[in-house]
Amino acid sequence: MKKTFLFSLLVVALTSCGEEQNIKVGQKTTMELNPVYNAGKVIKGEVINAKFKIKNTGDYPLVFGEVRPSCSCTVAEKPTEPIQPGETGEIIAQVKTDNLTTKRVNKSVTIMTNTEPNVTVLEIKATIK
Repeated sequence: MKKTFLFSLLVVALTSCGEEQNIKVGQKTTMELNPVYNAGKVIKGEVINAKFKIKNTGDYPLVFGEVRPSCSCTVAEKPTEPIQPGETGEIIAQVKTDNLTTKRVNKSVTIMTNTEPNVTVLEIKATIK
């Protein structure tokens, strides 16, 4: 009975991985993006919605690790799935300007990927009128 249960568990584990992505540790790829988003002039209290389009220009899936905004007024979202070679995705970052005390907005979002170098800094700029 134990052998049958273990065999059944093994079969389920091996066949339940529906979509095979073939991602291996150490596979480096390349990406293309514009790391600066300039929102121009914004009104204080406005939320800046920055979109960074990213294209995987390498041979392996582009995988995102940590995405870290520079402050609590900035929130960023990364793609939920790896970006396949030749395909595009985007990082969306929002900056809330209501509590900012300066007229110039210069916020950053640090992303970690399986590229070389593996850390890229995205910048969000604007002027509050």
